[in-house]
Amino acid sequence: MGLPMDWNDTVQQSVFRKQIRSVIDAELPTRYKEGKGPPERTWEFDRKDPNLDAQTAASDWHLSLSRHGWIAPQWPVEYGGAGLSAMEQFILNQELAGAGAPSVGGSGVSMLGPTLIVHGTEAQKLEYLPKILSGETVWAQGYSEPGSGSDLASLQTQATRDGDTYTINGQKIWTSGAHTADAIFMLVRTDNEASKHRGISFLLVEDMATPGIVVRPLMDMAGNHYFNETFFDDVRVPVNNLVGEENRGWYVGMTLLDFERSNIGGAVAARRSLTDLMRLIREDIKDVSSVRNAIVDRYIESEVMFQFSFRIISMQNSGLLPNYEASTAKLFNSELSQRLALTSTRVFGLHANKISETNVAGRYTAAYLRSVPATIRGGTSEVQRNIIATRGLGLPRG
Repeated sequence: MGLPMDWNDTVQQSVFRKQIRSVIDAELPTRYKEGKGPPERTWEFDRKDPNLDAQTAASDWHLSLSRHGWIAPQWPVEYGGAGLSAMEQFILNQELAGAGAPSVGGSGVSMLGPTLIVHGTEAQKLEYLPKILSGETVWAQGYSEPGSGSDLASLQTQATRDGDTYTINGQKIWTSGAHTADAIFMLVRTDNEASKHRGISFLLVEDMATPGIVVRPLMDMAGNHYFNETFFDDVRVPVNNLVGEENRGWYVGMTLLDFERSNIGGAVAARRSLTDLMRLIREDIKDVSSVRNAIVDRYIESEVMFQFSFRIISMQNSGLLPNYEASTAKLFNSELSQRLALTSTRVFGLHANKISETNVAGRYTAAYLRSVPATIRGGTSEVQRNIIATRGLGLPRG
């Protein structure tokens, strides 16, 4: 029997969608309606931007979402969330993405909060969850290391326990937004004798100003500062900052993978980018005969991506847990973002060589350069294909 998928809103869902649209129309700051702000982690970076207008936009949008209870739509109501169903979350994310409205709360809302709700102590929930919701604390994620990316369980950053304190030494890399984050949650090795998936613990470092932490920028090919490498030199944190059991942090960390993974934002962003591109073509009467078919292909692919997303959310709405389906969507979306950006640059030809925010053509080139890590971060395309092959197609491991 196939999975039930209904593309039409119920009466209640239609009312909810209209409510979201009215909030966006009335309350989304002009900065975001005009597509301004950094292309990645918009709210997080605007929150710490020296430009007062950027800070005000971030603050106003946070206040608006908070007023409607939409900061953490997936969290249970008792922890300050909206307690929305999987389909309601999908509708909210779809409408926000369609308007170019940035999400709020960062990794604290999407990753750490749900993990604390499952694995944290009551004291940890009381301490950290309200600060995530209020925007007081924004968290970075400390997982990948220079030698531990796809094989994350091989990580080597050490946390040595001495009484009531852990001392951390090591390095994390690709720590997105660490330069504006207030705190970092991380996986560390606490037992060198155990097998690599055992002996890992999940720790909270609640202040990026803790002595021994150094954050160094990693510039992407478009000249943007999004990633960082983060060094830990005898960084001391209380044992109370351990989430879950010592040496069982791998299983705590993997909890993050079980939450909403439809990636509807990617499908909507692709369609918005195509719509903007076609508007520019019409306004400038460009001859796009050489790439016309490619543009049509990208449009069809954006619809395919939507269907992947809708399948995942339909599974979750039916109480099923997506596995290889989520890998399929992630793989397709990351490669679509690259194909779409490359097709867009070809519309403008040599005009796209000048990378500048004031040069419309150059913005698409910058978008292509930014898309290069898409097939690496969040699980490489090779890893996703392995998951699809073994868990989806039932092929033996090589």
